[in-house]
Amino acid sequence: MKKHISLLFIIFTCVTTAFSQANGKAKGEVAVLKEVSGLEVVQSIYPEAVAVEKGNGVWFNVVDAKKKVLGYCLSSKPYSDGIIGYHNTTPVIVVTDKSKIIKKVAILSNWESPGFLKKLERQKYFNSWDGLKIGEASKKKASVDSYSGATISATALSKNVEIILNKAAQ
Repeated sequence: MKKHISLLFIIFTCVTTAFSQANGKAKGEVAVLKEVSGLEVVQSIYPEAVAVEKGNGVWFNVVDAKKKVLGYCLSSKPYSDGIIGYHNTTPVIVVTDKSKIIKKVAILSNWESPGFLKKLERQKYFNSWDGLKIGEASKKKASVDSYSGATISATALSKNVEIILNKAAQ
């Protein structure tokens, strides 16, 4: 009887391990929320920025202490709430200059695996849109297959960028 229970336990363990590996969640990976504020991202481009204020439509104004507009930004939230990456939603922020040329694309607060996001950074994924005008960028399709090891995250992020750029280009 003990042999049967031991055998069942071993089979159960093997099946569970195989199932978790098939779902890409092996090695005890635990999703952890990484808080990223839009202002933090904006300040990496505009250090003198003190606020991000609602502008026209989907646009936000990046302003300094004297309320001078330094540039603009876009957030994919709430338009992208249904787009799920590896663990959860993957909202993005797009920071532009006053000519609406993209300076930076970054992920906001998320549950994605830090290792996968680092892999995308190393592969220059987030720089794919840098230097493009909004209209040009809205037509650009990032080839998510070229970002090996992080395809699920890259696909969700690309959808987020596409949604907000299309709204901004209208």
